[in-house]
Amino acid sequence: MINPGVFLGVLVQLALLGGLDAVVGLGPLGWIAGTVYGVAVGGFLTYGLNRSTARSLGPADAVTLGRSALVGCVTALVVDTAGREIAAMVVIASVALALDAVDGQVARRTGTVSPLGARFDMEVDAYLILILSVTVAQSLGPWVLTIGAMRYVFVAASRLWPWLNNPLPSSMARKTVAAVQGIVLVTAASTLLPLWTAYAVTLGALGLLTWSFGRDTWWLLEQHAFSAAPVEPRRRVTADVA
Repeated sequence: MINPGVFLGVLVQLALLGGLDAVVGLGPLGWIAGTVYGVAVGGFLTYGLNRSTARSLGPADAVTLGRSALVGCVTALVVDTAGREIAAMVVIASVALALDAVDGQVARRTGTVSPLGARFDMEVDAYLILILSVTVAQSLGPWVLTIGAMRYVFVAASRLWPWLNNPLPSSMARKTVAAVQGIVLVTAASTLLPLWTAYAVTLGALGLLTWSFGRDTWWLLEQHAFSAAPVEPRRRVTADVA
């Protein structure tokens, strides 16, 4: 059974798509892409709630759900207009990125931090980066897709090497690099920068992301190697008897 909060989130997604249609116009592809995204998010949350101890969405989850609806609108624009409505896409994506700093604050201040909420927030961020990289790749080249795909490649690799699923320590550097990706991709998508500048800053963002994933992978590998190392039995020490 679908959670009322999740159902409301799907309705909000459809309402935002309707508003977007009224302002800039959406064709069938945009409606389909946005609707499929909204329903998929609803399914993800329903599955997560059924597997967790929580039975309802917290206030921070509601903020993330609203941000997710904005990401659904970005998806609809990218799929439907193939970059023709750049201004609308940039504005909506910028609001979604700005709200990323809100849901975490709400969760901490209300004491509603949860694994499901953290995972939901992370997945929305990752998908937004992916869809933005698709947009920027149209002008800078397919290599930009590496930015959006890197997290999903990491997840796929964890199927082969389960130690990649081990928890990582909190890192401000990791959070900063993730934030930089969204800012750079939105800026590059806006076409406000000269092409060579957009190319340079996007390549720099990819370099930072590669460093961040490489650092985390190396740390996880070291921890795995340490835990897998055999422990030598202690030698029994006997005192000399005079």
